[in-house]
Amino acid sequence: MADLFAGAGGFSLGAIEAGCDVIFAVEFNPSAALTYRNNIGKPARAENVMLYNEDITKLDPSVIAARHFHDRAECDLLLGGPPCQGFSRHRIKNAGVADPRNALIHEYFGFVRTLRPRAFLMENVPGMLWPRHKDYVDEFYAQAHASGYMIYDPIKIDARDYGVPQARQRVFILGLRQDVVVDGFDWPPKPTHCARRDPMPPNLKPWNDCSLAFTSAPENDPNDVHMRHGQVLIDAFATTPPNGGSRHESNRILDCHKNHDGHADVYGRINPATPAPTMTTACINPSKGRFVHPTLNHGITVRQAARIQTFPDDFVFAGGLMAAGQQIGNAVPVALAKLLVGHIKALLSSAANAESRASKAKAV
Repeated sequence: MADLFAGAGGFSLGAIEAGCDVIFAVEFNPSAALTYRNNIGKPARAENVMLYNEDITKLDPSVIAARHFHDRAECDLLLGGPPCQGFSRHRIKNAGVADPRNALIHEYFGFVRTLRPRAFLMENVPGMLWPRHKDYVDEFYAQAHASGYMIYDPIKIDARDYGVPQARQRVFILGLRQDVVVDGFDWPPKPTHCARRDPMPPNLKPWNDCSLAFTSAPENDPNDVHMRHGQVLIDAFATTPPNGGSRHESNRILDCHKNHDGHADVYGRINPATPAPTMTTACINPSKGRFVHPTLNHGITVRQAARIQTFPDDFVFAGGLMAAGQQIGNAVPVALAKLLVGHIKALLSSAANAESRASKAKAV
């Protein structure tokens, strides 16, 4: 399999844990690429992965396909999460409609068209489904159908429903090559968790809380760091109650709050007894959301944010505090990636598809 817009490697690591071999990845950001190389490129993971730290618009998919998939070898699965800033819900009115980053979903499909993977799975923010971005999504679907892919309707997945201790909603688009046998295949996979109820539905567990993220970090962990705050902010955090709170409880009143009330969740504490809020690219900055430590008077650490995204403790993020936060916020949670990719892998390796693949090979 291959991973485009790979970031720090959350999608890739989940796929590796699901039993996949990562052949190559593409990531333009140098800090994220260094993180990927240092962690995904380990012997126990994907020692021989080829990482292209390049602008994907400057790469020729046909050259890469010839380099990695030859002698009848084929790509089983192509992953990717194209940059989503243009689709973000934080873009007001029609902002983001003409954002050139939106077109990167078509660069992604250029690799689909050339590699001809048996399946592809693309992740993005829910905002990509807003009517103002319809042209981009329609064109993506048109290219998929013209290239011989059956493509499922976009689905919005809440990571909490699959065991991730975080309220995180993202859109996933699955495409399957027309020769893949889909009899009995359900997409998306059935949730494993749900909001606590009495009684709980059969075969479901309550959403996981994020308390484990705040246990002790490994000794000498370079990611056990948080923002340094001035005394004014430290005093504000000290007045913020546990298990939530916001700027209102912090008694922090700025000039900009005179004419509007501001965002209610900034400077709030994470409640460890519930799933955490969405880890954004600013997740280590308390001024950007409810990212204050549950009991201490500072923002959460890089390691705590990474745990909420279900990265293991041996996964070290490069580039410094802000770069690490950005990489974590952009990542697909590892546990969610493992579950989704494992579900697709089971389909591709099923007896029906093994037989179909063998018949196709004989015909060639």
